[in-house]
Amino acid sequence: LVLKSTIAAPSPIQLAPVVIDEISVIGSRCGPFPPALSALAGQSVRTAPLLDGCLPLEDGVQALERARKKGTLKVLIRP
Repeated sequence: LVLKSTIAAPSPIQLAPVVIDEISVIGSRCGPFPPALSALAGQSVRTAPLLDGCLPLEDGVQALERARKKGTLKVLIRP
């Protein structure tokens, strides 16, 4: 589980399910966007090998099931 957000206010969460179900949680915060966008625009970063699928929102459950498979890097859900 990757949590991607910029949170300013405290948020109470129940951690018992994380422990009981042995869920790995990784936090990801904002980085420097201008260099990242420049690298993407200049195609100096190959993103296609990082994607294991891109499904429409109506197939969101299928996308999440696909993302759960071992070895999957990223599955995008297209709104």
